[in-house]
Amino acid sequence: MEFPIAFSFSEQRPKQGGMRVTKHETVFIALKEAILEGALPYGTRLPSSRELAAMHGLSRGTVNLAYEQLAAEGYVQGRKGSGTFVAFSGAGHNSKEASKLLGGSRIVLSQWGKQLESLPKPIRTGGSKWRSAQYGISFTTGQPELKSFPASEWARLLYAQVRALNRHPDSEKFEAAGHYPLRAAIAKHLGRTRAFHAHPEQIVIVNGSMQAIAILVQLLINAGDSVVLENPSYKGFYAAVLSVGGSCITAPVDEQGLQVSDWPARLAFVTPGRQFPTGAVLAMDRRQRLLQWADDQEALIVEDDYDTEFRHRGKPLEPLKALDRRGRVIFLGTFSKTMLPYMRIGYVVLPDGLTEAFIRAKQLYEPSPASLLEQRALAEMMKSGLYEKHLRRMRRVYSRKYGLLAEGIRRGLGDWLQLVESDAGLHVFAWWKGSREQLAEFQDRCHQEGVSWSDGGVYFIGEGRPALCLGFSHLEDEQIEEGLERMKLAAGQLRQDKPL
Repeated sequence: MEFPIAFSFSEQRPKQGGMRVTKHETVFIALKEAILEGALPYGTRLPSSRELAAMHGLSRGTVNLAYEQLAAEGYVQGRKGSGTFVAFSGAGHNSKEASKLLGGSRIVLSQWGKQLESLPKPIRTGGSKWRSAQYGISFTTGQPELKSFPASEWARLLYAQVRALNRHPDSEKFEAAGHYPLRAAIAKHLGRTRAFHAHPEQIVIVNGSMQAIAILVQLLINAGDSVVLENPSYKGFYAAVLSVGGSCITAPVDEQGLQVSDWPARLAFVTPGRQFPTGAVLAMDRRQRLLQWADDQEALIVEDDYDTEFRHRGKPLEPLKALDRRGRVIFLGTFSKTMLPYMRIGYVVLPDGLTEAFIRAKQLYEPSPASLLEQRALAEMMKSGLYEKHLRRMRRVYSRKYGLLAEGIRRGLGDWLQLVESDAGLHVFAWWKGSREQLAEFQDRCHQEGVSWSDGGVYFIGEGRPALCLGFSHLEDEQIEEGLERMKLAAGQLRQDKPL
């Protein structure tokens, strides 16, 4: 039997790191390098220890030791009665063919697992697929300003919790629902600023609002059940519903928010305080009709309150939850917009009849609370008043930036963009007045000028009107002004080639 790996030994054995290398280590190193370099690809059957020993004048014990070390480190896999196979899955191997070579079994997913195959593949976020010109400006949505964040105070709070837990490691009672003092602080904050009462026992801390959305659909939706979604809306709602085999009833949105109807459904996802992505506020008569629908259908409403705390005029509007007298509204909140984008702490306020089931479901994923240090530090920040002080400061900062961007769109881009006025939030939404082809050309020209923005059309289920989303919170005033100037240049070029 021919084998592509050759060994040569001399009385003076090679050294590695100043130490003499034994024969079995030499065999191990040679085989490992061949596997890593691709000379022995995934799924290759190695000679038996007897065959390899005979080829190179070694003892079977030497080869067996090398094979055992390779197996222990995951480079090979032994199968009783079949031999030893390369198991290292380096880049580029054919996994289906390798599965056949190794005699691997076909993996059969559950019905829920199969539903995931219909969802878009996971993507890495945070970067742009467009390589803008030098000093490129990106109107990314959903990114808070970091310069004004109280970093030194936050670091002090975190370090204090490290010291406290090191001194008294048994002082924290691990609860899947989250750090109780944080839940209590959130309850007080909601009562003081959002005009509704919640008991800490009704609040569960989650690893971002998407975790809460996923758990809720798993608890409340069976395959084939209908769920109401705003159109356009947050794509996470749509993906969660599809993942459990639910079907979507798309409800249109206008300048007064969701258009309420008598839907044949028992669950709805809504953003009444600031419709995502348009920014429209749900009118009071529609709020009352939505709650009446929930009563009539014995349905639940999931209210996602993602960035309404940042008001540009007046105090935050009372959420739908403040009108709920029958326990029909589930309220979602997040700290990733008010604090730091990489702080994946959110919360959900649950009706009494759902709390225990939700905690049991979350306990399957996280028996102990995630980000415990951050939860403890955030609780102290809220109790001290520093959190609300930070919110007041950021409202002033974001209000100025919103005014700068909105006025710039009205004055310089009004021929192409119809701005949707909003009293809150971290981005602006604008309808495109031209054709889809013109919007695509405008986007290309903007990228050439070194400025980018989000396509608002991606938030529609099915085909919707062409639109733009422009985030401003993370940009300096000068960057907003410069970005608008570049967009005006792109619009001027478009007007010459493809006028309205």
